[in-house]
Amino acid sequence: MRSRHHARRLHAMPALTRATAAGMRRSIPAPALLACAMLAGGPAAAADYPAKPIRIVLPNAAGASTDTIARILASKLTELAGQQVIIDNRPGGGGIIGMEAVKVAAPDGYTLAQCGVSQAIRPALYRSLPFDTVRDFARVAQYGAVANVLVVHPSLPARTLKEFVAHVKASPGRIDYASSGIGFSPHLTMEYFKTTAGIDMVHVPYKSAAQANADVLGGQMKVAFNNVPSQLPNIKSGKLRGLAVTSARRSAELPDVPTIAESGYPGFEVTVWYGICAPAKTPRPVISRLESIVVKALAAPDLQQKFAAHGVAPRVLAGADFDRYFQSEVARWAKVVRNAGIKPE
Repeated sequence: MRSRHHARRLHAMPALTRATAAGMRRSIPAPALLACAMLAGGPAAAADYPAKPIRIVLPNAAGASTDTIARILASKLTELAGQQVIIDNRPGGGGIIGMEAVKVAAPDGYTLAQCGVSQAIRPALYRSLPFDTVRDFARVAQYGAVANVLVVHPSLPARTLKEFVAHVKASPGRIDYASSGIGFSPHLTMEYFKTTAGIDMVHVPYKSAAQANADVLGGQMKVAFNNVPSQLPNIKSGKLRGLAVTSARRSAELPDVPTIAESGYPGFEVTVWYGICAPAKTPRPVISRLESIVVKALAAPDLQQKFAAHGVAPRVLAGADFDRYFQSEVARWAKVVRNAGIKPE
């Protein structure tokens, strides 16, 4: 009797254990279980990453300067990561189409986005976006920056920024400036400078940077901001006059052109910067691995030389530092858009 009773007790114990374990699982909140799973799989995933090609979605057309810089970086990342890093151009919608594709991609580190100043500006220009620029993406690393330069046609009687401001103030609201379109960096850089300097000019948006530049070169328009690399040949040939650059320091390519900050407007700085972002739920160990690969690439002399040839300064800003900078840019450009009186679409 004792032995049969003992056997029955032993037979009942596994069922009791299973029920107790199930009850324990039910008592643990789902988010905690998910966190435990991610922690358990994170280090292994990071150790194996990358195990297949990585795709960087570029929300711009092929052939633009942004595309060129991204491909230089991708080539170096391919070398360091041991897997092919592919640039996938997804232009359209002012960068919205490409970013939305990354938002809905698997958060595994194999689909990334080139996120730049345009993504920081976009929330201020649209009442509704198919994603939250801050919450739906994880910032990995910023990798480069390009200054804008204020150029004028030689027929404009201004050889310095001070003379330019005086000339515009003498004719408020009567001098036009060209840009590549509403809401893009050249447009908002001028709007930011207008507020800073207290000047009044009329914006003439074009459908493309090439069209705007052609009219400034032809003298139909007298003034524009544009990226330093695109204007180097025009300034060096004397076709246009460079008055000031928007970076904190002088451009290595234009050492004789002062900064706006040193020309009487301390603290003024605008750069067209480039970075890498990932879907928001990408595991932190994978993000850290990506950061380390990008930072190593930016330290390579051959990449630095290629960037410099295109007027790009490598900029190492990763993790929490990049995230803070990104959010400060969102706030800064929202204020510029409001001050410019631009109505969100």
